[in-house]
Amino acid sequence: MEMFTAIRNSAVGLSIFAVITSGAIALTQVSTKDQIMVNEREARAKALYEIVPRESIDNNLLEDTYTVSAAELTGTDGPSDAFLARLGGQVITVILPVTAPDGYTGKINMIVGINADESIAGVRVLAHKETPGLGDKVELKKSDWVLNFNGQRYEGDKDPSWAVKKDGGRFDQFTGATITPRAVVNATARAIHYFREHKTALLENREKLTQQPAGAE
Repeated sequence: MEMFTAIRNSAVGLSIFAVITSGAIALTQVSTKDQIMVNEREARAKALYEIVPRESIDNNLLEDTYTVSAAELTGTDGPSDAFLARLGGQVITVILPVTAPDGYTGKINMIVGINADESIAGVRVLAHKETPGLGDKVELKKSDWVLNFNGQRYEGDKDPSWAVKKDGGRFDQFTGATITPRAVVNATARAIHYFREHKTALLENREKLTQQPAGAE
């Protein structure tokens, strides 16, 4: 009888512990979800204006967007926002959301800024799970490697130099880590392909151009 009572008490105790633990995990996930989204938006805004400085354009980069639905580019089946930088009403740079699916430890979420003349305005890595001290050097706060894309041009599939140096290209890889920079280089190339295929729609997006300030005729 005493043994039965002990087993029952243990079972009840474990059940209560499981319920409390599950509740705590669920509560933590819910309570941190909004903050994570806020942090991601802030990081994206910071990265956008690193690529296109505020003083160089005359529109709000965060509010002037173009819907992109290209799973091969964004890694999702749903729509994503591309950001349009304008000067004098004309789109001068398009910043595309890009996902590299082939990072060393998973997906690498990035943004790629492409100028109207098809040169690269900048590349930034927003989120990844790459190895600290090795693959994480694709982050600007870890190294300036990503700045090597600035002003670069990609001549298309017949441009063998658009690769890391280990593959015969122009971009450095990291000591002990080639997969991560290779993934970023390839993803940037996909962004340029997309830009060229949709250049007219991206640069001549006139939806925002038709908007007039309040009170204007």
